Amino acid sequence: MTFTIQAADANTNARIGEITTDHGTIQTPIFMPVGTVASVKAVHQRELEQDIKAQIILGNTYHLFLRPGLDVLQKAGGLHRFNGWNRPILTDSGGYQVYSLSNTRKIKEEGVTFRSHIDGSKHVFTPENVMDIQRAIGADIIMAFDECTPYPCEYGYARQSMDMTHRWLRRCCDRFDATEGLYGYRQTLFPIVQGSVYKDLRRQSAETIAEFGREGNAIGGLSVGEPAEEMYEMTELVCGILPRDKPRYLMGVGTPANILESIALGVDMFDCVLPTRNARHGVLFTTQGIINIKNERWKQDFLPIDETLGGYVSTAYSKAYLRHLLVSEEYLAAQIASVHNLTFYLWLVRQAREKIREGTFLEWKNRMVAQVSRRL
Repeated sequence: MTFTIQAADANTNARIGEITTDHGTIQTPIFMPVGTVASVKAVHQRELEQDIKAQIILGNTYHLFLRPGLDVLQKAGGLHRFNGWNRPILTDSGGYQVYSLSNTRKIKEEGVTFRSHIDGSKHVFTPENVMDIQRAIGADIIMAFDECTPYPCEYGYARQSMDMTHRWLRRCCDRFDATEGLYGYRQTLFPIVQGSVYKDLRRQSAETIAEFGREGNAIGGLSVGEPAEEMYEMTELVCGILPRDKPRYLMGVGTPANILESIALGVDMFDCVLPTRNARHGVLFTTQGIINIKNERWKQDFLPIDETLGGYVSTAYSKAYLRHLLVSEEYLAAQIASVHNLTFYLWLVRQAREKIREGTFLEWKNRMVAQVSRRL
């Protein structure tokens, strides 16, 4: 994997870049739709390419390991061939599931023992086998195994967890560097910065991660309930330490405003389930603000969902029609709303790239943060 910076904003730390992988290039800043179980929920791959214009999607190691399982994925020739997505894929490590499955897991130095949410079966994730699992899944960018601490988190636990994440990272790198990809293309390993909301821990973690010299780096353990101001403070601190010439990935973030503010801090890559999860509940992100399409006020609004975006779905269907589908519990509602929200997110990062290139990013960002955050 290679990364080149093509332009930088004079008034913020925002920048435009290009990541090159064996499955294609990625223009940054970029948002990655989340395809948890080898599918972005309710969205066809054709829509991802043609309407949404996604450049990379995310898969979830924990879920793919349990179902369909590594045997199926390896026989298929990897996740790209299994789901028909021929562009880059990133897989997380399962570390977030370690965090979210707190009632069914045990963390030790060796790794994590957990029970499947599907059938209760017992499994173990270690830094080594998580590298092997992600090799078998076949993503272009894979994540180091880490522990994501909750918020709030006591300082002592945050430090202990961070230190273990660093020890796990060494084991991940050793295993990754001692193995090869299974499907004839190269894979890249990103370490993850942890440290909760403690400045000294975040600084230490970022410095440690930078010393590993991998091709890119991630920032984890944020957007887990802390105030947005603390998330931005930690992100700014870490971005000031992580190498400028490598992509920075802020994991699990977030709202349109979160993304714009974090781009200004120097982040290049984002993912979040928010656009698709909210879509299934009738919450739409638009260029003018946030819409709850189930509200009565949209019942006779026959204007397109969002003409500014372009794209078939956002311009072909009216708010009234989408509202009708949603309150009728018609499956098509989830598809239309999900495609629309993802179209908006990818539009937003494309606009950010244009404004950085033009030298007008800061003024545009400040205006857009207020505009896309308001409730309509």
